[in-house]
Amino acid sequence: MRKVIAFSVLWLSLLATSARAEVKTREIEYKQGDTPLKGFLAYDDAAKGKRPGVLVVHEWWGMNEHARNQAIRLAKAGYVGFAVDMYGKDKIATHPKDAMAFMQEATKDPKQLGERFQIALDLLKQQPQVDTGKIAAIGYCFGGGVVLGMARSGVDLAAVATFHGHLSPDAGPVAQKGKVKSKILVQTGSADTMVPKAQVDAFKKEMADASVDAKVIVYPNVKHSFTNPDAAKAGMKELGYDAEIDKKSWAELLKFFKQTLGS
Repeated sequence: MRKVIAFSVLWLSLLATSARAEVKTREIEYKQGDTPLKGFLAYDDAAKGKRPGVLVVHEWWGMNEHARNQAIRLAKAGYVGFAVDMYGKDKIATHPKDAMAFMQEATKDPKQLGERFQIALDLLKQQPQVDTGKIAAIGYCFGGGVVLGMARSGVDLAAVATFHGHLSPDAGPVAQKGKVKSKILVQTGSADTMVPKAQVDAFKKEMADASVDAKVIVYPNVKHSFTNPDAAKAGMKELGYDAEIDKKSWAELLKFFKQTLGS
């Protein structure tokens, strides 16, 4: 009888430990000026001590399930992931026309874009699980352009990484020697017509001229949006999910973070 009771206690203890190990998530509502925004935080509640924090900037569709999933992936890998909102609360597109309109509205004022990023960065640093000395940012598609823009502007980030991200500086500043504090990883596809080879080559030259520590990985025959399982739903021939490259590029990100964040 005592053995049965002891086994039951052990089993319940294991169940409780397992429950505590779940990734915790919560939505955080905040504002930039009069614009309400809604982000998504994810972390492993069982992890001990503080750990690096990573901002996730969404594709041109808005802060949708794809962005949330990346925050959760980061939490499972030992980071605190915060998917930020660059458009406004519940502004999520499913049609390219709407996505373009949201993106143009968000980028028409670079100052506003920078403020939205900075507010999210400050929120991430306020989380008790976060080591404020180890902050990174990753971006997808539109979000890739955003995080690179922040790096070019000299925002204090240890690491910046993009997946099928826009690489041109456009209206923002080009990288200047001594200005960029971040180490950079860019992952793109050779068949990405939205980020053509000329743009990739120009980015490489810009980073080299500014003496920025930047690594560019180009995956052969891979289209834009290769990390998003829902890419085909948009009905755009330019987009295409690639499960193998999604997995491979995520492994490259974690290797990059280990080198730059020490975790």
